[in-house]
Amino acid sequence: MSDDVKDAGLVAMISSILGGNKRADSIASPPPAEVPPIAPTNGFEAVEASIPEAPSIKHEDASNVAPAAVTPVEQPVKIATTPDGKRLLPAEAIAELVLGELRKIEDFPATGASVTVYGYRHWNAMITFAPFSTTFQNATRFRQAMPDLVFKLRRFVELEI
Repeated sequence: MSDDVKDAGLVAMISSILGGNKRADSIASPPPAEVPPIAPTNGFEAVEASIPEAPSIKHEDASNVAPAAVTPVEQPVKIATTPDGKRLLPAEAIAELVLGELRKIEDFPATGASVTVYGYRHWNAMITFAPFSTTFQNATRFRQAMPDLVFKLRRFVELEI
């Protein structure tokens, strides 16, 4: 590649970064010439074509073949429960459950709402909204729905410490 082509490309790049194309327009880049390949071929294509395919294994020979690697089956995750049958979940998981229930309410914002779970035996949840994520009236409506949701979820979920 000639120095003029490199200079024109460098000037165009700098001009586009700085926001002005005055210099780039004044320099006409020469038409692209036929460029030879960057690196000579090493003959890999010829070697690849000459490799014979592996012979197929007949049923009689199958006993001599090593078995394929077997991936162990993962055991299902055991869900921790309390003696009275409630699921033990961390605060983050309970917050996701509460947020999922709130999203079912009409006009709940898709983004900008977060739930914090706190407490121990009788855990509680608090909702906060980012500025301009919802209206004041809707935020009040969602906050009024929180105690009912928390009361219902407490019957099934216990906070894991």
